[in-house]
Amino acid sequence: MERLRRFADQQAVIRPADLERLSVPRNYLGRLVRAGRLERVGRGLYSSADHPPTENRTLLEVCRKVPQAVVCLSSALRFHELTTENPFEVWIALKPGAWSPRIEYPPIRVVRFSGASLHFGVAEHLVEGTKIKIYSPAKTVADCFKFRSKIGTELAIQALRECFREKKATMDELWEAAKVCRVANVMRPYMESLS
Repeated sequence: MERLRRFADQQAVIRPADLERLSVPRNYLGRLVRAGRLERVGRGLYSSADHPPTENRTLLEVCRKVPQAVVCLSSALRFHELTTENPFEVWIALKPGAWSPRIEYPPIRVVRFSGASLHFGVAEHLVEGTKIKIYSPAKTVADCFKFRSKIGTELAIQALRECFREKKATMDELWEAAKVCRVANVMRPYMESLS
């Protein structure tokens, strides 16, 4: 019980599968919930009552439920503070043919990436003590242009301007991401207007 409490104090969100590494029976989760030390935040997810949620808690919950997911598009823009919009869905990237998760909460939106565009620009960030995968600012901007029909051209242009203005990525990084995402010709006029 004590090992589980210490682990829950270190991790903001835990899954029953995490208990195997600790050699702790899964029924201890229910005991800690009844004792008020843990709370059930979703199906198969528990959080320490001592961990107040942050603005990135929903990203963490989705990444714990879908470990192969990479946070992308509007959700990555918000994480990197490249937009003031707060998306009501968590956007995640998966490879083609990967299992599509059915999650009640938080709502998710899945996009499919393949080849180099799936692996390019993936960075791990620490959110409430847990590492999650999020695309870099340059890759996120390029993805916004690639999926401009889904998120809007205005948001993509705004993200590019904000990324350059806040020095989150250099022109070279943006250009490399544009080439990987095959949107170099689309992004070129907007990038030239910033130079």
